[in-house]
Amino acid sequence: MARRTLNRKALREQGEAAERIKEEEELEEEEDEDEDDDEESDDDAPADDAEASDDEADDDDDSGDDDDEDGPKKKKKKKAVKKKVVAKVKKAPAKRTRAAKVVRMKIVWAVYSNSHSVVEEFPYPKKAEAEAYLAKITNDKKSGGPFFLQPLKKPFDKE
Repeated sequence: MARRTLNRKALREQGEAAERIKEEEELEEEEDEDEDDDEESDDDAPADDAEASDDEADDDDDSGDDDDEDGPKKKKKKKAVKKKVVAKVKKAPAKRTRAAKVVRMKIVWAVYSNSHSVVEEFPYPKKAEAEAYLAKITNDKKSGGPFFLQPLKKPFDKE
């Protein structure tokens, strides 16, 4: 039996629509909580005025009933705080990378043999001595083979 291929584009649109709906619901809940906070602050102000007068003392009992209604609203706040805490926990700390040590280098003149092995090294300011040595061993028939001079980078010695 052949399976029907899934329409990925349609599935993606459905998923995105579901995410948008969830986000809208969360925003509405946050707005409702903000409005509840505003209402609670408004309820507190008249309650203070009610305590000032003796005639409204009976109304304070009614406002006490309002406090019972405020109890569940406070629980909603706690749920919202838990959501925020969960989001903070998910963040990973930034990884620190170490900088590589910078090694100071110096340049020396090196006389190489035909097999690219270093025969002699000279400090950089003494290029004339290196060229004289190169001419000497090149003209010497016993040393055998061509030689050449190149600059060579070496790390500084600790002194």
